[in-house]
Amino acid sequence: MGFDLAGLKAAVAAHGRVTRVVIAAIRGSSPREVGAAMLVWRTEGGFAQSGTIGGGALEFEAARRAAAQGKPAVLSTHALGPDLGQCCGGSVTLLSEVYEAADLQALTSDVIARPAGGNGDMPLSVHRKLSQVRNRGNRPAAQLIDGWMIEPVHRPERPVWIWGAGHVGRALVDVLAPLPDHAITWVDTAENRFPDSVPGGVTPVWAENPALLLPHAPSTAQHLILTYSHELDLALCHALLKHDFAFAGLIGSATKWARFKSRLAALGHESAQIARITCPIGDPGLGKHPQMIAVGVAAQLLALAAGRDEKTDATQGAEQEQRKDRHA
Repeated sequence: MGFDLAGLKAAVAAHGRVTRVVIAAIRGSSPREVGAAMLVWRTEGGFAQSGTIGGGALEFEAARRAAAQGKPAVLSTHALGPDLGQCCGGSVTLLSEVYEAADLQALTSDVIARPAGGNGDMPLSVHRKLSQVRNRGNRPAAQLIDGWMIEPVHRPERPVWIWGAGHVGRALVDVLAPLPDHAITWVDTAENRFPDSVPGGVTPVWAENPALLLPHAPSTAQHLILTYSHELDLALCHALLKHDFAFAGLIGSATKWARFKSRLAALGHESAQIARITCPIGDPGLGKHPQMIAVGVAAQLLALAAGRDEKTDATQGAEQEQRKDRHA
C-alpha cells in the first residue's frame, strides 16, 4: 500500500500525538506483509487505533506499547510463536514512530526514508536505492535496508468510475472505498442523488448529461454502469466504446444485455468492441441484494488487479534477466 501520509496527517490533527507502527521486515510466516501499518493514540480509557498489522496478540501488544512509547522511534523483533503464542511460525520486525504536527513538515518526498530507531548518516545502500527510484521513475517496495526504513507515499493507482448513486451504487462505494488502491469518481445526474456523507477518497460529480464526462476519465479507468435509466446506461456504453478503458461493467440481465448489444451494433460498434463490456457484473450466484452485487463486483475487480500485478511482476522479472544477460 505505501505510507498513508494523508491518513497520518488526519490522525495527528484529530488526536495530537500518534504512533505509527509498520511491519519493517518478516521472516517465515506472518499475518501481514512488509509495509502494513496501524496508527495508535492514547485515550482516557487506554488507547485506540486505526489500521491493522494482522490482529491477534502481535497487534494488541504492539498497540499497547505504542500508546505508552516515549522514544521517537523504536525497532523491535517479535517471534510470533515463542513470544506471543501465535500459530504463525515466523518473526516480525516492527518500526514504531511517534508523530506530532511538527514532525509532519519533514515528510515531503514521494519516498520516505529515515533511520529506523536510531540516528546516523544515510548508508550508501539507501542512497543507491533512492537514486534507482529517481532514475527509473518507479515506486520501491517498503523495505528495511541497513537500519533505514524506505516506504513510498501511498497514491491510489486504480481509477474507478461508478455511474449511478442508487442502491447498488451506494453499496459499491461502501465496499470499494476502504480498499487502499482505488481512486473513486462517483457520477450521477444531480447533487441530491448522493448521500449526505460520502467516504473519504471518493469524488462525487453530478452532471445533467453524464456521458459528456467520459472523455475526462483516464484510459486506465474501470467503469461500473448502474444508473436509474436504461437509456442513460446505453448512452454511457455508447460513449465508453468510443473511449479507451481498462474495464467496463454494466448491471443487468441477459435479456437487457442482448438488447444493448443489438442497439450498440446499430450505433456502429463492432462485436469485438461491444464484447469488452461485461454484463452482468459481479457474481449472479450471490444474489440480487445491492450488497451481494457489490461484494461480487469488488471480488471481480480485485481478481483483475491481481492478474495484472502477476503479469507486471513477470514482465519486470524478464526485464531484469535481460539486463543481466546484456551485462554478462
